[in-house]
Amino acid sequence: MSRLIRRFMFVLCGLLILAGCSVNPPKNASVVQPFDLERYLGTWYEIARLDHSFERGLNRVSAEYSVRPDGRIKVLNSGYRTDTGARKEVEGVAQFIGSPHVGSLKVSFFGPFYGGYHIVALDPNYQWAMVLGDNTDYLWILSRTPTLAGPIKQQLLKQAAGLGVDTEQLIWMD
Repeated sequence: MSRLIRRFMFVLCGLLILAGCSVNPPKNASVVQPFDLERYLGTWYEIARLDHSFERGLNRVSAEYSVRPDGRIKVLNSGYRTDTGARKEVEGVAQFIGSPHVGSLKVSFFGPFYGGYHIVALDPNYQWAMVLGDNTDYLWILSRTPTLAGPIKQQLLKQAAGLGVDTEQLIWMD
């Protein structure tokens, strides 16, 4: 395993420990339901995110979701370092917190430590999504394509601000 991936996993683990390993959505957030995992599987491109050390310095970030043989969800996150252009990749596992028809999961990239993954906005055709972590300090705007139309961005920004997210701090992908 490369030194960079080990470092990435160590930092992520530390962050999850500091977060108390909570997996519940923020109190004022409504999670998408009904949710259809089969439609959500596949590749998603990161359009915007809040800054965190485990993704700092990455661009062209994507996540690929697939079902593992044990029924849990394989999460493969990758991106490219802005300073070297090198690809950075880490694999994790996700599982539903409750019903598989509710877009609320817990994700782990290291051992028994999990963080929340709560889909709070989802296009009816599963073309874009907005995901919160355990609190409003973790937010991702995702799309099936590397770009997202301006009106949709504005809609998601308004929703995020209404949830208490500091949208001025979002990092937008090139």
